[in-house]
Amino acid sequence: MTRSMLREELFRLLFRAEFMPREELSEQKELFFADSSMTDEEKDDISLRFDDIISKLGEIDGKLSERVTGWNIDRIGKAELTILRLAVYEIDHDDRVPTGAAINEAVELAKKYGQDNSSSFVNGVLAKFA
Repeated sequence: MTRSMLREELFRLLFRAEFMPREELSEQKELFFADSSMTDEEKDDISLRFDDIISKLGEIDGKLSERVTGWNIDRIGKAELTILRLAVYEIDHDDRVPTGAAINEAVELAKKYGQDNSSSFVNGVLAKFA
């Protein structure tokens, strides 16, 4: 699986977290991987990154709040917020992902999963991290 595909799978798993209590995330992760064709290595990578992102949500949301001018993160759509969280995590905590790649991939996810203007919004917010 390509890095882009793995990132999209991680996004899909993170998106579930928006609708579940923290104590159910472990079970949701198991359900997510149950019918997956991913290798064990790919599942482990996604699982580790997922757990790390969840543990850093407060920090990530704080950084987003500082840079989202005129917006409260509670007003951001769930898909866009998940994309932003993933990108901020990659920019700040994942040395394997260059900042430009994290931003470009986030914009592509926003085009696919967000609303009409989501890609511009995501790009504008993440540009403040570059």
